[in-house]
Amino acid sequence: MTDPRTNKADVLLQHTQRYQSGRLTIFLGAAPGVGKTFAMLVRAHELALQGINIVIGYVETHGRRETENLISGLDIIPRKAIEYQGQHLEEMNLDAVLDKKPSIVLVDEFAHTNMPGSRHEKRWQDINELLDAGIDVFTTMNIQHLESLNDVVYQITGIRVTETVPDRVFERIRDIRLIDLPVNELLERLNQGKVYVPEQAEQALQRFFNSSNLTALRELAMQTVANYVDNDVRENFAIQGLAQIPLKNHVLIMIDGKGHSEALVRTGCRIAEHRAAKWTVVAFSHDTQIMNKQENSQSREIERALNLTRQMGGMTEVLHGQQHAKTLFDYVMDRGISTLVLAQAAPQKFSLNLRLNLIDQLLQYRPSFELSIVPIIAENKHLSFFTQRAFLSLREIQYVLATTVISIVIASLGEKYLGIEDLSVIFITAVVFVASKTRMLAAAFSAILFFLAYNFFFISPQFTFQISAHQGIVTVIAFLGAALISSRLASRLKEQVTALKTANSYNSIMQDLGQKLSTALDLAQIKEIAEHSLSKNLNADVWLYFPDTAATQASSTIMSNKEKISADWTFKNHQPSGRFTQTLTENEWWFLPLLASKQCLGVVGLKLKDVQAVINTEQKQLAELMVEYLAQAIFRTQLTKALEIANVNSETEKLRSALLSSVSHDLRSPLASMIGAADTLSTYRHSMNENDQDSLLEAIHLEGERLDRYIQNLLDMTRLGHEGLSLKRDWIGVDELIGSAMRRLNRYMPDALVEVHAPQESLSLFVHAALIEQAIFNVLENAAKFSPENKAVMIEVQQVNENEIEIAITDKGQGIPEGERERIFDMFYTMQRGDRGQYGTGLGLTIVKAIVGAHMGKIMASSGKNNQGTCIRIQLPIQQIT
Repeated sequence: MTDPRTNKADVLLQHTQRYQSGRLTIFLGAAPGVGKTFAMLVRAHELALQGINIVIGYVETHGRRETENLISGLDIIPRKAIEYQGQHLEEMNLDAVLDKKPSIVLVDEFAHTNMPGSRHEKRWQDINELLDAGIDVFTTMNIQHLESLNDVVYQITGIRVTETVPDRVFERIRDIRLIDLPVNELLERLNQGKVYVPEQAEQALQRFFNSSNLTALRELAMQTVANYVDNDVRENFAIQGLAQIPLKNHVLIMIDGKGHSEALVRTGCRIAEHRAAKWTVVAFSHDTQIMNKQENSQSREIERALNLTRQMGGMTEVLHGQQHAKTLFDYVMDRGISTLVLAQAAPQKFSLNLRLNLIDQLLQYRPSFELSIVPIIAENKHLSFFTQRAFLSLREIQYVLATTVISIVIASLGEKYLGIEDLSVIFITAVVFVASKTRMLAAAFSAILFFLAYNFFFISPQFTFQISAHQGIVTVIAFLGAALISSRLASRLKEQVTALKTANSYNSIMQDLGQKLSTALDLAQIKEIAEHSLSKNLNADVWLYFPDTAATQASSTIMSNKEKISADWTFKNHQPSGRFTQTLTENEWWFLPLLASKQCLGVVGLKLKDVQAVINTEQKQLAELMVEYLAQAIFRTQLTKALEIANVNSETEKLRSALLSSVSHDLRSPLASMIGAADTLSTYRHSMNENDQDSLLEAIHLEGERLDRYIQNLLDMTRLGHEGLSLKRDWIGVDELIGSAMRRLNRYMPDALVEVHAPQESLSLFVHAALIEQAIFNVLENAAKFSPENKAVMIEVQQVNENEIEIAITDKGQGIPEGERERIFDMFYTMQRGDRGQYGTGLGLTIVKAIVGAHMGKIMASSGKNNQGTCIRIQLPIQQIT
């Protein structure tokens, strides 16, 4: 059960997102001439008087004087001139409006279709881009241009409106204003020539502007505004917590391409909008495929319907399954669909399909969801059983004739040995063969042709179509029935196998791409995988763009300036453009954004090698899914790189902090000793003998060297912190590092004993030498402090595996309790006094841990051999970890 708080959060998020971008105000009317543009301009003048920056992007006066008068006084953006078929036309200059960035822009005629050569195909797309840029928009629209009402308007007026606006645009509305005018007054304005010129007015009165049409359209406009207001009120109540938010509805529309798909999509969209529900349109895979690379009206209709769905804000999906009813039922139950919308067309007078229709099959499952049946009166009256091409191709005719001849020859050879019933099996087998290679139409044609051949050549009397015996009549009728049924079954089986092969092929492609991308470590590898996979599986040239990287380049030809503009637009607006879209459609390239975590990581450009080729819905979804996989892989590598940088920064920050702390702690002791010795010399030098003075001077010298050592640590830290704390790595022998540390130890602790056990062959590390030498010295010095004077510190070097070298330093002291071994690396943590009588500051091992961590190494403490003393093990990678 859904948590009401979660639903409230979802509604609040949608509400916030709507108001983060520009705000859309629509002046809606039932028909032209009600005063939408006039009302918009009046409101614009009111706001201009308040000091709001408002401009006219595009306003069409239609020659009306009162409208022209209202334009004066407002800032007008010059229109963009476009030459089309020898004519000089004008459109809104979208770039000029974006550059000026006003508070509000007026854009008339929301449903207008832009001229070819414009950035977008439709003006509502221009307005969407303005809203995305944070600019408020005032626009006008008539109710007949709303996409979901297209079929309703057609039923009312008998006119199919071609310019429409998808319903999803209404999600961006901040304010909707109904501009209403009584029908009688509108007709009077039309007669007076205030809407159209006299010739157009007379035609409009006859076709569109009659009283019944206008009344119905007026009701539709009022109902649409009422629905919007109702949804807005419910949303505000939900945000304020004044009402319980019901469980989200989800409407599913199933289309089949039989003449009513687009009408069903519009009806389903209206149902979903009235219920404030999500909605999805599905079709079965074999209906979306183009058979034999020929045009297919059914698949083309489905393509149009699915494209319409996406334009209207719905989701689309292609289903795969042999049994449509069961596959659809399982999908509905798995997705939690609340309403399934199906079409019920008028029954055909002549139909060969004797099976239960889809609706009856679904009812046998006793569904718990709502099943909405929409009666459809299709505009296309020529629907038939054969929804594909009505004629056989030359190849199909050759198949049928060749198979017929071969079947007759085989049956003639076996006539002496087989009975008349057995011969029919040869022809039925031939029918199945033809059905497996061609379409249902060819299979049915072959069944009839084989029936005639079987009757003519083998049924007595032979070489005539007459049948003498009742037994022969039964045989040929049984043969015809079996041939038709087997041809139908074989044809269906072929379609199912083809669909399953396609689905399996796409699944294999995605699985292969996913496996390859999972092993990619950087952008260059992802680019190589993407180019190969996209080019191979989509038969297309590939262009990849990644901002601020050297990986961007065209894989085939250099792109033109027009295509680069399209790619830049896709990257900026996070939306596809170019071919197969409604934005910058004249491009041969199809540009898709690489989106992940609400950011655009780059752009993929695809150009089909066959310029005339088109892609179906499944191929389009495959390309989009592959691009989505690429985006996720790029995002993963970015996260991995950021995590590695964060780890290095964390470890080096620990190093910096430890070294800075040593400035205030480790320097205290040598400075105090030096100051004390200097004061003694200054005060008592006349009463001190020469040996005592030399001892004090030597103490000052030794403490000065100790101070120099700490300052060197500080300089190393400063040098390490430059340019993002990068390490200055180089190859150096482990024996050199240990030797240097031992020489330093000998200066401060000349009595310390050290034994080194290392392999005969020299081992090398790719490290920051000064820091690693400092780490070894700190551990070695610490071990010498805690070892008795006559006991040697043990250093053991070994290569633990092909990637790591271990340096183990063991003292002969009292050891460290197991519970405290991890704490010795903490800052300022000190043990009891060592055997050499020297106190520590608790920073030496902390610095060691920070240095080793910056090199992606490990450090650990354990007991020495025979539980005597303590062993500090440093494990370092031989080469730098990338």
